[in-house]
This record gives sequence, structure tokens and C-alpha cells, in this order.
Amino acid sequence: MPDGRSPPEPDPASLLGPSKLPDIGITIFTVMSQLAAEHRAVNLGQGFPDFDCDPQLKALVSEAMQQGHNQYAPMAGLPLLRQAIARKVERLYGRRYDPDQQITVTAGATQAILTAVLAVVRPNDEVIILEPAYDSYAPAIQLAGARAVPVALDWQRAYRVNWDRVRAALTASTRMLILNSPHNPSGAVFDGSDLQALEQIVRQHPLLIVSDEVYEHIVFDGQPHLSLARSELLSSCTFVLSSFGKTFHVTGWKVGYCCAPAALTAEFRKVHQFNVFTVNTPVQWALARFLDDPHHYLDLPAFYQRKRDRFIAGLARTRFIPLPCRGTYFVLADYSAVSDEPEEAFARRLVAEYGVAAIPLAPFYTEPVNRNIVRFCFAKQDATLDEGIDRLARV
Repeated sequence: MPDGRSPPEPDPASLLGPSKLPDIGITIFTVMSQLAAEHRAVNLGQGFPDFDCDPQLKALVSEAMQQGHNQYAPMAGLPLLRQAIARKVERLYGRRYDPDQQITVTAGATQAILTAVLAVVRPNDEVIILEPAYDSYAPAIQLAGARAVPVALDWQRAYRVNWDRVRAALTASTRMLILNSPHNPSGAVFDGSDLQALEQIVRQHPLLIVSDEVYEHIVFDGQPHLSLARSELLSSCTFVLSSFGKTFHVTGWKVGYCCAPAALTAEFRKVHQFNVFTVNTPVQWALARFLDDPHHYLDLPAFYQRKRDRFIAGLARTRFIPLPCRGTYFVLADYSAVSDEPEEAFARRLVAEYGVAAIPLAPFYTEPVNRNIVRFCFAKQDATLDEGIDRLARV
């Protein structure tokens, strides 16, 4: 400055201007995990296992590194892994996706969700989400300049989809529908009538779909997972997403994939290549080899059903009432016999006073509701579950 004084430092807030996500703060999952650590609580909140993955899978990653698989993989993913995914999907759902033109390896399913939305959703479009909904859906829509249209699941029917409500939400601006089955947080699972209803909607309304199927291998009581890939009609307009993190107990590796028709995949990859570009090479190599044995994922339903049954049986010793759980590694529980506090306040007191972390259901809604329900994760060692039950029994 002419008088020798230093110019004032710029104010970062004034440089930023209005936030692109003005209503978004720290997720409830992070908040509750931080509280769990502070109070040395049993963390039955955030959805990750407290047990390790298969030693063979770790050995395969090490082998890949030792063999020199440490440089960039192709943008769409290692061909060996895309081919293994194609074989797996065809074996399970009867749909053959072209590994070169229709399968993309992603940095987890959350990245795949954002990429799919940004690739095809335009400003002022509308995207229907079914609530309670995973918390990344609405921000992805908002970043695309579109509007999330929430449709409530029927909580009185174990969080089934009310397809009449979905039809009523459709407008000329509706571009996409985001679905999730098996459903986080409710544990609800699509049946044949759901796919039939969805097919009727798609025949009548031009619609793109994101099908979040990260819990595809965690379904119970002998029921099959009804992937949208099973339907000729639905697969023609759907990004089908899944996650190796959920399937193989390696959530920290953040590797998933997207299967979609070639035209959708081409748009998806335009965003993907300038976002993450490509995904961890040695992990991709290891996953491709690990997929050679289908038992690694075919045995998963029985593994988690034992944990579900153990945890629900334990809740009988408490005043928490479990709701039906047909899939995922989450179970909802009604605490109205314990307290009428709002869900987040109750969850905070539960971790502070009783040393158990749970996730309130209210943040899964655009407009918070209170039905005295919290979500527990049973992807834990038996000793962890038993300790959690012992503490919950004192509530």
C-alpha cells in the first residue's frame, strides 16, 4: 500500500460466498463414532465390522504388491477384476454385462452414487429418494443442481415401498429414482412385487435409476437378493452399484463397482475419469483373484444371519423392541418403553450414560421425524455383541 502498511488479509468466508451444501454438517455416523471413542463405548453405531477380513485376501494384496502391481490401473478398472465381476453378476442374476463397455470399478459405492448422479442429472431436474435414506443421496443431487424429492417408506409395514406414493411424486421434471435394497437403515428387502411395480412405472415414465445394492450378499432366511440386473427392462435404465467393502469386511479399502448399459457407462466414466480416475491397483488385483471362489460371498448370508439372530435374541433381555430385519447388518429397535426423548438426544444419552453407541433414525430423513427408533449394527464379534447387550439390559 502507498503508506507502507500491509494490505488486509482476505476473509476466507467472503471469498467462499454461499455454500454449495449450506445445510450439510458432520454426518451423524462421525458424530456417534467420536462419542463412542470419547466414552469408551461399545460401538454398535457406524456400519463397519470390528473383525478382520480373510487372511487369504490380505495375502493376495501383498502378493500383488510384491509382483509389482503398483502403478495406475486402467481408468475403468483392472480388466481381470471387471471380468470377474461380469462372471459373478451373470452367475447370480442372469445378466451378462460387457466388462469393457458396461462395468466400472469405483472408489467405493459412495463415489459411484455421486458419479452416477453428476453424470446424468441436470440442473432443475428432480430425483426421488426413499426415506429413511442413506445420507449421501441428497447432497449428490444438490451438487448436480437438482432437487431431491423424498418419498417416505411405509414404516408401519416394516419400511416397505409404497409404490402409489412413488407414482404420485413423479412429474415431468423427474429424472432419476434412487433405490436401496437391502435397505440401510431399515433392513427391508425387495420382493418380486416390488420389481413388478417398478417395471410398471418405468414403462409409463422415462426414468433413470440408481440401484444401491451394497448389501446384496447380506440377505436372510433363504430369500434371494432381487437385483435390478435380473430385469431386462429395469437393467436397461439402471446404474447397479455394489461394494467389496461390505461383502469382504474391508470397508476401509473403498472399492466398489457400477454395472450399467454402455450408453450410461460412457457418461458415468466421463465423470469418473476426472474424479478418482482409477482405483487402488494391488487391491483390484487381489479382489479379482479372491472372486474366483464364489463361497467367499455365497456363505455370507449364513454368517451374518447367525449374528442377527444372536443380537435379536439378546435384545429380549432388554426393553428395546427389534423391528424385522430381512437384510443388511443393521437392525432397528424401538426404545419407546425406555424413553420418549427425541432420537438424537436419546442416542447421545445412551452412549454417554450406558456406553453403547447407536444411530438415531431421524437424520435419515429430510425433515426429521421422531418414532423412538435407533439403528444398531451387528457386524461385530460375538463378544462385542454380548457386551453391548449386557449394557443395553441396564437401560
